[in-house]
Amino acid sequence: MKSKIKIVLADDHAIFRKGVKSLLEDELDIQIVGEASNGVEALEKVKELSPDVLMIDISMPKMTGIETAEIVTKQYKHTKSLILSMHNNDDYILKSVECGAYGYLLKDTSKEEMLKAIRAVASGEKYFTGTVSNIIVNGYLNKAGKTSGDDKTEKELLSRKEKAILKLIVDGMNSREIAEKLELSGRTVDNHRANMMKKMNVKNAAEMVKLAMELKLT
Repeated sequence: MKSKIKIVLADDHAIFRKGVKSLLEDELDIQIVGEASNGVEALEKVKELSPDVLMIDISMPKMTGIETAEIVTKQYKHTKSLILSMHNNDDYILKSVECGAYGYLLKDTSKEEMLKAIRAVASGEKYFTGTVSNIIVNGYLNKAGKTSGDDKTEKELLSRKEKAILKLIVDGMNSREIAEKLELSGRTVDNHRANMMKKMNVKNAAEMVKLAMELKLT
């Protein structure tokens, strides 16, 4: 029998924790094994219980959810952090991703979405809703534009042709196959690949594919 997904739930509002517990209590593959009311307590529970997922609020006493998630990412590799917050805020979302959180949900999310997120994160996948993904993509591309010293907007950073090539790379095609499909020369495709890796600040095609899939760039 497959083991249950073990969760530590961290939020400074006991009523909210109770609500989440009641939502999840009937799920046969999920078990809340611990609760915490602040970031320091959350770290103690993670160390003690080694959960699969830490569901954590951002605004908490003693240590924020973002600070806690960053420590969990570095020190407790087995546990994946899933941010559950009332803040639909670009800065909070981007900082959560940067600190290593595997997902970001708003507190008004549906039960179905919450379950999808928990199961995805527990299996090692990133989970961001459409709105959150857009914020991440725009924030990342804005940052990339500033890093490169380019005044282009985020939409212009990856051209339409580059996005088409990126999608085919994600689909597993090599440069020759892409050149044939898009009726380009192999040199042109290779130049586009090099430019895209520079813009996306990655070292190779594997990193580019991974980032494209995480941020849903295609």
